[in-house]
Amino acid sequence: MKPIYNTAAFLPLTSLLIVLFFILFPVSSFAAPDLNVLTVTPGNNGEESYSVTLQALFFMTVISLLPSMLLMMTSFTRIIIVLAIVRQATGLMQAPPAQVLVGLGLFMTMFIMAPVFEKMYSDGFKPYLDDQIGIEAAVEKASSPLHEFMLAQTREKDLTMFTEIADEGPYQTPADVPFTVLIPAFVTSELKTAFTIGFLIFIPFLIIDLVVASVLMSMGMMMLSPLIVSMPFKLMLFVLVDGWSMIMGTLASSYYV
Repeated sequence: MKPIYNTAAFLPLTSLLIVLFFILFPVSSFAAPDLNVLTVTPGNNGEESYSVTLQALFFMTVISLLPSMLLMMTSFTRIIIVLAIVRQATGLMQAPPAQVLVGLGLFMTMFIMAPVFEKMYSDGFKPYLDDQIGIEAAVEKASSPLHEFMLAQTREKDLTMFTEIADEGPYQTPADVPFTVLIPAFVTSELKTAFTIGFLIFIPFLIIDLVVASVLMSMGMMMLSPLIVSMPFKLMLFVLVDGWSMIMGTLASSYYV
């Protein structure tokens, strides 16, 4: 069976399109871009001003790093781990769903980090937008509140460990601790704190599981899963003590900003 179209018939049309393309868009239009847009201009007071292209490149780089910054430099890590442990303790694998836990963690992070974000904006970004300071000064001033927050939540033991690993220090003041040392120490402290809170929350639910399992064994109902029987009792306990409110309050009060 012959094809319904002939491939050779398209060759003249393709050649014509290629010719028209080079006529409408000559080779000179594909010349190398003007590198003058990537410039750094020195100021009168020793400051340096960056071109709009460099500022846009810096801004896009920061945007691409926002997920990592959210996970590693805010309260999100502690919150999401505690919420996941609570879901595991209640015995409900799919309730609340992961999307609900992540959304709750994000809004709790915004609530806890609001004073830090406001100070970062007022000290760094707003003066930069008003052309009062340069980009370098803006980044330095904006990172200072975040540095203070992370340092306040980091255990001295973890900070000392990473300082020794990096073969740096001792530092004269807390502000001298670089982010390369502070970030891993902060994340390590957050993980330890999150699992400590999760352990304390897990204990009451574990006791209920043990009691239910003992009762079922004493009644000879060993074929019945204790998790199925204990789940309603764990949910009833969690609702009666207003568990979600207590957990959210505990997480919020565990930070001092």
